[in-house]
Amino acid sequence: MNGKKVVIIGGVALGPKTACRLKRLVPEAEVVIIDQDEYISYGGCGIPYFISGDVNSVQDLMSTSFHMLRTPQFFQDVKDVKVRSRTRATAIDREKRTVRILDLTSGAEEDLPYDHLVIATGSTPARLPIPGVDLPGVTSVTNLHSAMAVKDRISSGKVDRAVIVGAGAIGCEMAEALGDLWGIETHLVEIADQVLPGILAPSLAAIVKKHLEQKGVRFLPGRRVAAIRPGDEEGRLEVELTPDETIRAELVITAAGVRPNCELAKKAGLVTGASGALVVNKMLQTSDPRIFAGGDCIEISHLITGKSVFFPQGSLANRQGRVIGTNIAGGCAKFEGTVGSFSMKIFDLGIASAGITPQAAIQNGFDAQSVLVVQADRAHFYPTQDLIYFQLTVDRKTRRILGAQALGANGDAVAGRINAIAAILPFRPTIEELSNLEIAYSPPFASALDVVNAAANTAENILEGLNRPMEPAEFERCFIDEQDADCLCLDVRSAANAAPFVKRYGSRWLNIPQETLGTRMDEVPKDKRLLLVCNSGVRSYEAMRQLETAAITNTVNVQGGVAALKKTGALPETSEGEKGQNG
Repeated sequence: MNGKKVVIIGGVALGPKTACRLKRLVPEAEVVIIDQDEYISYGGCGIPYFISGDVNSVQDLMSTSFHMLRTPQFFQDVKDVKVRSRTRATAIDREKRTVRILDLTSGAEEDLPYDHLVIATGSTPARLPIPGVDLPGVTSVTNLHSAMAVKDRISSGKVDRAVIVGAGAIGCEMAEALGDLWGIETHLVEIADQVLPGILAPSLAAIVKKHLEQKGVRFLPGRRVAAIRPGDEEGRLEVELTPDETIRAELVITAAGVRPNCELAKKAGLVTGASGALVVNKMLQTSDPRIFAGGDCIEISHLITGKSVFFPQGSLANRQGRVIGTNIAGGCAKFEGTVGSFSMKIFDLGIASAGITPQAAIQNGFDAQSVLVVQADRAHFYPTQDLIYFQLTVDRKTRRILGAQALGANGDAVAGRINAIAAILPFRPTIEELSNLEIAYSPPFASALDVVNAAANTAENILEGLNRPMEPAEFERCFIDEQDADCLCLDVRSAANAAPFVKRYGSRWLNIPQETLGTRMDEVPKDKRLLLVCNSGVRSYEAMRQLETAAITNTVNVQGGVAALKKTGALPETSEGEKGQNG
């Protein structure tokens, strides 16, 4: 392709990756990147950490691993790629194979010819359809300009209280950014009934909610912003919520998701899908084979559901950029799709997921079973071990693994487990295959029987009818909220661990340590539904099997045990301080 011209519209993630890959394969290609901003090729996912102070400067987000700033001059000198910043693409003429561009500084227009065109226009923040969203002090935080403006406003001492609209990933990260370093009173508003809706199952979301609240964030589920109004002369805004509440704040951050930025492509007649994003094939060609697209403006295949999804992720954009660069150079690389891998940090919690949640599985026609396991993330005797809360979603009919989610204090351990599962999800693994998945073992890094293996084993026991599970939320409903007289909690931990709960709940909380259960069966009520608990769900499962042999079958095993009940807030805290390791 000697001398072939390639025009790339968009210079944040996918565009530069495509350009660099192509130039390595075909050095003589003429590659130009068009971007309307002055900042290019920066780590947008690092914006919350810039605002929080974890990342010192904008330059850190724009630098390479060897500390060179990714400026237009850098791309020209190091990559032989021409970058035209502060330049907007205004039209695509597919017949003439040209792109009309506007220089935002001079106002000059011209047509750039192309042999291949790459659309990397990304996404834009979803605009909230509410009055006052354009007022000063109301902003999204999706680019470096808005990030710097917010940080300047905060660091000048002008913000004591903030409202964040949307408790998805960006909203939760911004809640940490505002509260952790700056100590800003933060209100997190979400129309759904949980944090991270669509990302986490309710049990794990409840843990995140409680953690946010412990860090001083006020979470407002099931609420929406009706209007934002000017407040007083000092610049405070009035944020009106439904049902009736008004919060005065100096800063409002909208984090209600993003939508694909595809207007330019649509005007050129390129095909878009139900999400409004561009439809591409596995080689990432649009409906015009000379035009490629990737990143936050395309639909891709979800490898669990088989459906087309809009899943904006910087990591995907970089991988797709390599595929496009290869294919423009004459290769035949393919991007098969995504399993929806995701990770983040919220204060002291590492959170990760891959695949789909139990709710999404049901919505997509699977016969879903949720499994919650709590276990040490290293060997239980190793000093730095901490609990990992691990949720697995499986299909009852096929025994296929549909998704996994985890959270814990050691974020590296959390991400490591989910990455292992994400790697095998495209191959439709079953419970049995996960049960025997080989995990590198050493006490500082894992348990001899890792939590991913334990989760698969628990799933098998549930599907075989050996373990009848109860979610923490269901325990809270029947035992705490409704105080169902037909339910009795049978605590099979030691007397010392159970004592605070026996004292609090009296005859409704029976303690028989599991190791003594075989000789004390006559003490077990036969006319009650028994909610079996231990620290994590292991000993209570053993107890369930023992009770079964004694023909006592009206039992359920509370998933995750007291550790999960306390962590989710389903069980009020006591003075009992056991960490809750391994059942």
